This record gives sequence, C-alpha cells and structure tokens, in this order.
Amino acid sequence: MIVGIAWIGASFYFNWLENRLDRSQPQEEGIAGNLWAIHGGGFYHLKKFQVAPPSLPVDLHWFKWEAYTTWLSGMALLFVVYYFNSQAFMLDPSKSDLDPFSAIALGLGTITISWLVYHYLCKSVLRSQPLLLAGVLVLLLACLAWQLDSVLSSRAAYIHVGAAIGTIMVANVFFVIIPGQLELVTALKENRQPDASPGKDGLLRSRHNNYLTLPVLFIMISHHFPSTYGNSQAWMVLVGVSLISIAVRHYFNIRHMKKQAIWILPAAMICMVVTMLLTAPKTVQNFSDAHIDDIDVMVVVNQRCTVCHSSSPTQAGFSAAPGNIMLDTVEQLKSHAPRVLISAVTTKTMPLGNLSAMTEEERTLLGLWLEHEINHPE
Repeated sequence: MIVGIAWIGASFYFNWLENRLDRSQPQEEGIAGNLWAIHGGGFYHLKKFQVAPPSLPVDLHWFKWEAYTTWLSGMALLFVVYYFNSQAFMLDPSKSDLDPFSAIALGLGTITISWLVYHYLCKSVLRSQPLLLAGVLVLLLACLAWQLDSVLSSRAAYIHVGAAIGTIMVANVFFVIIPGQLELVTALKENRQPDASPGKDGLLRSRHNNYLTLPVLFIMISHHFPSTYGNSQAWMVLVGVSLISIAVRHYFNIRHMKKQAIWILPAAMICMVVTMLLTAPKTVQNFSDAHIDDIDVMVVVNQRCTVCHSSSPTQAGFSAAPGNIMLDTVEQLKSHAPRVLISAVTTKTMPLGNLSAMTEEERTLLGLWLEHEINHPE
C-alpha cells in the first residue's frame, strides 16, 4: 500500500501536469508546453519538450521503482496469504472441485495471459481507436471477473482480477514506458534524432494505467468489505464499482477542459449509493421471540468457527485468531455478534472456503440466535 500510494500519486500528478500544460501561447523552440505552479512556499516553472532536449541533462530523475516495488510486494503477499493457504482462501467447494494446485495454476495463468492479451490488443489496429480499445478491455476484464468468480472463492477472484490489472500496469511500465524513455536517452547520448513513436506508445499505456488505478486500490482493500465479495453476484459488484471509479477518474482527468462533464461526479455518486444499498447485508428474519439454547449454538461455533477463531487455533496456517476475534465462549460470541452475523450468515464468507463444512441449517440456527442477541441484549 505504501509504495502503491507513491506510484499512484506520481501517476496522478504527471497526468494532471500533462492535462494542465499551457500549449496555447507561442512556446520556445522544441517546447510542447509549460506550466507555472506554487507549492510549499515556492514557485515552479515546468516545461515539456516536444520530443527531447538538445542534450542530456546531468541529473535525470526516473519514476519506475515505485511500480516495480508495488508489484513485487503484492505478488509476495499473494503467495504468502493466498497460495500458502490456498485451501482456506482460494477454494470454494460450492462452486467447483478444484484442488489447491489447480487453483494456484489458474491464478498464475490468469495473471500471465491477461498481460499477453492486453499487450496484443494494444499493438493491434485497435490502438488507433482508443475508445473502442477501452471498451474491449473493460468487457474482457468483466469476463475475467465472471469466470474466476465461478470457480474460485469470490475473495480469491477479486484479488486475482486485481493482480491481473496490477501486472498489466507494471508490465506497461517495464516493457513499454521505460524502454521508450531509454530510447530518448540513448538517442541523446548518440547525438541522433530520437524516435517519437515509443513515446506515443508509452503515453497510451500511461493513460490506461491512470484509469486502472482506482479499481486496483479498491481491490486491495476489498477484503474489508465482505458485502462486496460476499454478494451472490460478487463479480457484478466488482465490475460495477470499477466502472464507477473509472468514471470518477475520468472526471478529474477532464475537469480542466471547457466541457467538464460535471454530471459525471454526481452520477457516479448516485451509482455508488445504489450499489451500497443493493449489497447491504440483510437480516435473516425478525425472530425476536425465538429462543435457542446457548449450548446448541456453541456446539456449532466450536465445530465450525473456533478452528480459526480461538485463543489456540487448530487450523493449519493460523497461529492466532484472525482479526483477534476469539469465539471460545458465549460472552465472546455475543461481543462479536454483528460481525459474525454478517460474515457467517448473511454473506456466508465465513468459514473461509467453508473449510469446516458449515451447513445451511447451522447458519440459520446461528443467525436466529445472533439476531435475538443483537435485538434483545441482556
């Protein structure tokens, strides 16, 4: 998250800079545009060359390690959290009978193939039609989310869509944007006219990266919102939130223009509110008078929940209770009643991958007891 913020912050700034350059007035020879800014108590005057300066400056700052470090740390976390605990985080027996090895292979294959397909499309005839290319890419990412959500746990599907998008963004930097910049630097060193085409390719990929940043950020933190990946149509929620965030990014990209399309921001806000209402956890039923014995409930909890949520977890890969939520006693269960209701009953995102095989009857029993405790606390 830290290096991701550094990467995305730099991306947003340079995109803002590109859009705010003053190109209307007569420029110095070789200059495409300039910009005056004030920040931190001082004035800045920035210039962008049409291709490259006459000679290479001594100190030239590059922006690449933020992207590389984001991807490397993200992939490391993907392995540690998801692949080393694939039984818990990757699989969903209600969707498919994939084994852990197959799920991991599917995840890695998806990440690799996504980049190859994207790279080919950007080199195809679609590159001359950016809007059509963008539409095709959005459609393909929606299909990817749908397919992954049909065979993996929704949480794993989300993170792999994010990993695929993140890989595309970093590969854009590594294979296209930085090589284009190296061509400019090399041309200056060799005293020859730089080729402008790599820069144009880099600009296209940079714009794609700019629009994909907010969907990736959402996916990074989506596991904190089980009402999204726990929805019965989780892939549609992911696509919807991503489109909303792309629209918001577009508004900020064009708000300096004469036709600002101000309607985009309130429209996106309305769509987000509608999405929140549609995905909001629903209560099971209002059984205010239902009485279920605490002992019956704790039998279910001890069998299905405390393998992880205990002071001494027995599930492999867990040395401590996730989120420090322990359910060893009735008192502990009552203190976490709202969260347990949402996770185990409403969204059914717990137990992870339903490793402990909680049945629908047990979820209903637990839900009725939890609702009673929430509505009628002693």
